[in-house]
Amino acid sequence: MPATTTTLYRLDRGYVEVSGPEAAAFLERMVSNEVVSLEQGDARPALLLTPKSRIVAPLRVVREGPESFLLITEADLAATVSSTLLRARFAAKCLIELKPYRGYLQLGAGDGIPNSDYGVEAFESWTEEEREAAEQRELERLRIDAGTPVWGRELDETILPAEAGLDATHVSFTKGCYPGQEPIARLHYRGRPNRRLVVLEVDHAGPGDEIVLDGKAVGRVTSAVPGRALGYVRREVPDDAVLRIGGAEARLHLATPRP
Repeated sequence: MPATTTTLYRLDRGYVEVSGPEAAAFLERMVSNEVVSLEQGDARPALLLTPKSRIVAPLRVVREGPESFLLITEADLAATVSSTLLRARFAAKCLIELKPYRGYLQLGAGDGIPNSDYGVEAFESWTEEEREAAEQRELERLRIDAGTPVWGRELDETILPAEAGLDATHVSFTKGCYPGQEPIARLHYRGRPNRRLVVLEVDHAGPGDEIVLDGKAVGRVTSAVPGRALGYVRREVPDDAVLRIGGAEARLHLATPRP
């Protein structure tokens, strides 16, 4: 699919607004990436984590104004994000509110914030109005080829950020404290995760299929389209390994690795 298409795609998003004189400082204490350094109109990926560094929700934090931020997450997670922040707010001078927006993506040049989830130039926007758009499923091949994890497939409360490669994109190792910081830093500086998310070349596969090396299961498929799959494999699986998925040969696709 060319990056210059003008098709508008509907995204299944949820939105939480955090606003007020202490909104920036509060979010800086709560999420895994820097917030206070964002300029108005800029966005940055981040994570909301438990103290044990388990993922509560992946986020895209947008600074809409000097004292206003919009947290973009999956539609099913917006209420969880809102309630988690409300429980932690204490005396912080900020409001936390669910917003009834609808999300859209345009491949190629467009309005909104840049979105790198699909491996091509794209811009994400939101509005309260319903707009004519294609369904998100048309983007699935691009997402898988880019190696981008999504909640409910590659991400859930059992996945560590480093396993999905999110420590490279959603985490600052120089900012102040936030829930889950210590386990993330310890793994980053002193160890490695036991598994990693990879893109696979395979004729046919389905979510839940075992990934096999030399007759032993070394991982499992999480998402798939004809010719491509995403899945977790054990860290020791070499990049040039010949794998099997459901009897079909599979290899790691290294042309478009995640950063």
